[in-house]
Amino acid sequence: MSDEVVFDLAEAESLAMRACLAAGASQATARSLVDATLSAALYGPPAVGFPHFVDYLDSFREGRINRDPAPTCERPYPAFFAADADRGIAQLGFDLAFEDLVEAVRSLGAAVFTQTNSYTTGELGYYVRRLAGEGIVGIAATNANAMVVAKAGGPAVYSTNPMAFGFPLGEGSPPLLIDQASSATAYVNVVAAAAEGRSIPAGWAVDEAGQETQDAARALGGALLPFGGRKGANVALMVEMLSAGLSGGPWSLDTPSFRSGSASPAVGLTIVAIMPGHDGLVERAHQQADRLQRHGVFVPGVSGIEYPRPASEGLKISRAVFEAITKIAEADG
Repeated sequence: MSDEVVFDLAEAESLAMRACLAAGASQATARSLVDATLSAALYGPPAVGFPHFVDYLDSFREGRINRDPAPTCERPYPAFFAADADRGIAQLGFDLAFEDLVEAVRSLGAAVFTQTNSYTTGELGYYVRRLAGEGIVGIAATNANAMVVAKAGGPAVYSTNPMAFGFPLGEGSPPLLIDQASSATAYVNVVAAAAEGRSIPAGWAVDEAGQETQDAARALGGALLPFGGRKGANVALMVEMLSAGLSGGPWSLDTPSFRSGSASPAVGLTIVAIMPGHDGLVERAHQQADRLQRHGVFVPGVSGIEYPRPASEGLKISRAVFEAITKIAEADG
């Protein structure tokens, strides 16, 4: 039996919707989460697609996510959107404000969306990918519970504190999209390695005693390391201030786990959206991305990605993840 299940986009969408609704999510919540999950599965790192979707399903059932929230959004300034996700998923609050945010950016040249009180944001690249689809440059930052040390031997003080950047490259091309953690790797990569019994590279994590380890299981009991030592830790601090500081959400030190307990992580998300100054800049960026690739440079979001995706291409999901989702989807069957 293969370790992977392959099915088309419509089948994946149907299964994911059924699983969300079976886990108690409202129709609006399910729709927002499934759209973001499919986007991540198609264009993002595999671990933040359907594998992370299982975390959402578990959190619906265990109380970490409000299954039928009523997000709110205020505009204290014309170009500043301050949202509260009402303990729901971050994607729903963003979706509800999206049209007004895009209108503000096109009218004023730039705008900020900041949100607190949500579950983990999922694939952070999703938010800037959505903006790039509207011809808008985006920068996003978020935090979660503390799992990263500033240096080996110290306590965990930051989340992986990812940041994402998207720049539209025009028709016929996906956007340039950088989505990376401030830690040496994303937490989900360590979880996956531990589940599969694989070791992890040196420099990724420390164990319970604060010593560097390549044992993924011991790393789960310890913490992650920042990339690039102090420089990575400084980036994590910057992301912390943009996400928790600007939104008013909890600092990573005060954030409950998104994988256990019944408390909402209530994390922060901040997105800065910028309109390119004139029409020629997008084409100019496209030409530069092509030029860099001719020099052998890997351009995130572009290199190695066929766009648009062939209609016949199937989605690959590990059998363990597929079975976990199917079990929940069929729970009321």
